Amino acid sequence: MGGIAPLTPEDVRTQSDMARRIVEQLGRVILGQDAVLRETVLALMARGHVLFEGAPGTAKTLLVRTLSETLGLEFRRIQFTPDLMPSDITGVNLLTGQGEFTFRPGPLFGDLVLGDEINRAPAKTQAALLEAMQERHVTVDGTSHPLSPSFTVFATQNPIELEGTYPLPEAELDRFIIKSLLSYPSSDA
Repeated sequence: MGGIAPLTPEDVRTQSDMARRIVEQLGRVILGQDAVLRETVLALMARGHVLFEGAPGTAKTLLVRTLSETLGLEFRRIQFTPDLMPSDITGVNLLTGQGEFTFRPGPLFGDLVLGDEINRAPAKTQAALLEAMQERHVTVDGTSHPLSPSFTVFATQNPIELEGTYPLPEAELDRFIIKSLLSYPSSDA
């Protein structure tokens, strides 16, 4: 009977200590967002994706960039816009001078990928992101390309500016393990 071995109490202590140290490190840069920092680290450890919702200036991008620096992982940012095409995020096959095609990976081929204003992307681009989030690979011209083992999407949406946005489909919302609401920190923070 195969499967995953159960965690020992020592495993749990080690994981807990690691999470605490990451949250502490993030808290040196991101002030007044303690609950969001804990949720973000827990989601990452559970290999889940995170949807951040908050007004501009609430440190959403800074949080993901700082997390990538803290863990030594590659950070990629995608600015979602109404004219963004699936190939803009997945990558394309390019014709070389020798008459052969070579794959040029898109920004989804990072470890921690920030999808900024995800609700501005059209349905086809959302569908390409959906495959990446669920399957942890992308398909380009019928060929599957695996993503990084650390691949995690951190998406943002602005609850204030809704003009020019598309509602996220339920299937996509289901791909996020956590939705974190960010507000401006208190004046004390």
